[in-house]
Order: sequence, then C-alpha cells, then structure tokens
Amino acid sequence: MNKAYLPTRSLIRISGKDAQDFLHSLITTDIEGLPENEARPGALLTPQGKILFDFLIWRDGDGFVVETDAGLRDALVKRLTMYKLRAAVDLTALPDDGVTVFWDDEAGQGRIADGGFAKAGIALSRTPGQHGDGPAEAYQALRIEAGVVVSGEDYALQDAFPHDILLDKNGGLSFRKGCYVGQEVVSRMQHRGTARRRVAHVTADVALPAAGTDILAGGKPVGTLGSVSGTHALAIVRIDRVGDAIANGVPLLAGDVPVTIDLPEWTGLSFPAEAEGAES
Repeated sequence: MNKAYLPTRSLIRISGKDAQDFLHSLITTDIEGLPENEARPGALLTPQGKILFDFLIWRDGDGFVVETDAGLRDALVKRLTMYKLRAAVDLTALPDDGVTVFWDDEAGQGRIADGGFAKAGIALSRTPGQHGDGPAEAYQALRIEAGVVVSGEDYALQDAFPHDILLDKNGGLSFRKGCYVGQEVVSRMQHRGTARRRVAHVTADVALPAAGTDILAGGKPVGTLGSVSGTHALAIVRIDRVGDAIANGVPLLAGDVPVTIDLPEWTGLSFPAEAEGAES
C-alpha cells in the first residue's frame, strides 16, 4: 500500500488580494513562479538567515495552503500575522485533519504533487485529511531515500540555514526575487560558497542507533543522525570534515556502528577531497 496518513501535519490557508505579494516578499520560496498543483518546500527565516519555520506551500484557488508540523501551526499563524500589518491578507488555521500522502502508482492525478520528492525522482502527492490508513514507517523510509528532512526530526529550528537542508537544491529557495526576511545572509552564503553543512544519507550493515547520535570521524563530531529507518538514516553533516575523513581513510562511526555517508545524487553535490581552512 503506497500511501500513509500523517496526523501530525496541519494546514493554514492564506488568501486575500495581497496574499501572493505578501508571501513572495516574506518567505524563501518563489511564490510568483509557483505552479498550480505543486507543493514546494519553503521557510520563514530569522533576520540572521536561520530557519524559524519550515513548511510546504501550494496554490489553492485564489489563495495558498501551507502545510507544517501541527505543533508549529499556531506559532506560524501568529508570526505571519505580525508581518501582515495593513496587507489585505486573511490567515486561517484549517481543521486538524492531518495529511495523506500517496506515492509511486498511487500518486495519481488531481492531488498536490510534492516538488521536493520529485527532485529525487520520486512521484509523491499530498491530500489534506485522512483518506485511508497506511504505514507511516513506509513514508519515513521513502523520505529518507529522497533526502527530505523536517524540523524536529532531522534538525532544530533556529539552528540551520536553508542551504543546510537543501532548500537551494529542491526548489524552496529563490535567488532571483527581491528581498525577504534573512535574504542578505542566505545570498551571501550562496555567492561565497560557504555552505558546509548538508543533508546526507547514512547507511550501515547493522541497525543504526537512535536519532540524535553523534557521527564521529577520528573521535571528532562531523554530524548527528536524524531520521532513522533500520540501516538507513538522514543526517546533516559537515561536508568538509566528512570529505577529509574519506580522503584520509578515517572510519566514520555513528555511536560504535561503522557507517557510509553519501550526498543525495540528485543534488549534484560532492564532498571536498580536502578541506582547507575549515572553520570549527
């Protein structure tokens, strides 16, 4: 069964004649270029460029729907309201019915295609509400395969930049539109090529330890396990440190479990062979 019900997801509808301009000048996603029937990842940042809220966003008639973690919904509505000022924008927290995801042959038409999974070559769609039951564990494994991270499971809010979670690669970060909150810091990272933390796949021959376990190279931390599914996991790692370890044949360990670390192929990223002048 290629579907799963995710009860911990919540929805916000953003409408009104100023909704598009309001969002376009506030969040990381290119709202003006957002196609119909496609959800794209995005974030609302702090002025320092760190991720304050993460979400998916798609068009809904003359407005937009934002999907986020249920625990973040009310705080996100409150934050958006702070920025609204006199803009003709209505913010509505929709009923807590969760979201159902469908993938592969069940992705189907008439649902919202998930652009983040599409980047990884996986057909997955989302529909508000519960539409049957399905194993959430199967979706977790698919999310790990796609390299799609979420806050609370893979990283802490206000502790990651958009580049860290691949928003620059999966359609969630625009470098062509004008200013938005945190844009100056993010653009500087892009133009200077200073992004050193990236999402990576972690694999082992035996079951991996729990999320939150440090990944070590030569006794020094290079990252932390996030979502885990058996012998596969996601982690946000320092690619310069991992590159050094690989180049010098230093074993990588998650706890006491030997692991292999790879960057998602669809990103086009690679580990530096040597990291010169790496910051601690």
